[in-house]
Amino acid sequence: MGRSLNKAMLIGNLGSDPEIRSTTGGSRVASFSLATSRSWSGQNGEKQEKTEWHKCVVWNSKSGGGLVDVVEKYVKKGDRLYIEGEIEYRQWQDKENQTRYTTEIKVRDLVMLGGRGGGGGDFESDGGSRRAPAAAKAGASTGAGAAAGGDFEDFPAALEDADDDLPF
Repeated sequence: MGRSLNKAMLIGNLGSDPEIRSTTGGSRVASFSLATSRSWSGQNGEKQEKTEWHKCVVWNSKSGGGLVDVVEKYVKKGDRLYIEGEIEYRQWQDKENQTRYTTEIKVRDLVMLGGRGGGGGDFESDGGSRRAPAAAKAGASTGAGAAAGGDFEDFPAALEDADDDLPF
């Protein structure tokens, strides 16, 4: 059998605060809905928009220290997120013995885009370790800090300069 790939990448906004639960086995799970939107101009020139809602699920092992803890502490309704995961289809029997189906994104990586605290962070599901965003890594080696001959740590001092000639 050949290779296969099941990967979903989404950028969207949370519709409500994440719901955090614990299983009887001691694992923790966070679930939330992520809205993605697209817009286009119709044949008669009027703007149209469509929003899709994606059910997202994040799992922790019972040892803790994972992505669910990050979601619980930092992610709130309205936040803009980039998520990566895999699409999972499930079915179950409800209380009336009807077969129900659901499609979920099983989240493996999460990046908070903007919001509180002055920016985002990148978190992985392998223990909730925080990674520096790729743009920050690139800027550290080839950005203005390197051209000026100083480190990025010198930058905050430049903000205190009252002698700037900016027109705003």
